[in-house]
Amino acid sequence: MKYVRITSIDDPLFAKMYELLKTVFPKEEVLEFELWKEPLQDQNLRVCVAILDDNVVGATEYRYYPDMNVAMTDFTIIGKEGLGIGRFLMEHREKDLLGMAAKHGNELLGMFAEIYDPYRVQDHSFGGIKPMDPYVRREVLSHIGYRKLNFPYVHPSWKNDGEAVSALDFCFLSYSHKGDTLPADLIVRFLQTYYAILPNKSDAWHDMIENLKTKTEVELLPI
Repeated sequence: MKYVRITSIDDPLFAKMYELLKTVFPKEEVLEFELWKEPLQDQNLRVCVAILDDNVVGATEYRYYPDMNVAMTDFTIIGKEGLGIGRFLMEHREKDLLGMAAKHGNELLGMFAEIYDPYRVQDHSFGGIKPMDPYVRREVLSHIGYRKLNFPYVHPSWKNDGEAVSALDFCFLSYSHKGDTLPADLIVRFLQTYYAILPNKSDAWHDMIENLKTKTEVELLPI
């Protein structure tokens, strides 16, 4: 299995990865094909695929923010069971992120991720791919060390239609960070930066941000 970074929408691997993305995630979670052009060229963003026999069998997107010293895992897709794809992607992603932080003289603080809560919404089939089952994914991510931030979370739809997407928890995996809370201002700054690409945000999202601004710390809880 090979780990390959994609830097252009013209790369044939991107089309294969995008089809996998559409198969696995609901429409409101998938950015339009053409809108990937500029993000793919960002040196602090990675879209990487697992290749086996010239086929895309897995993919992950992640990014590093040097000014905040945090990372974000946008998605991880396991396309086939029984190949160890999840661990393969995780190990390569972690090595890359730790290296990116080191280049900026940092020890990575931690990594954010949005994680589905299947106990609230049970109709995400994730393309019928069993390793992508939200119950399985949530438990695996818990074992890795992710914890949910204790506030009601919504995010803007990637369709940029102004709708709020719920049924996910905003979570954090600590690396050099210690403790059971995270500074609220870091969360606010990150979310405002991360979703700056989507101008149409719901009132629920703005209310969430304003509520976070009233806090000093946000508790990290088990998932």
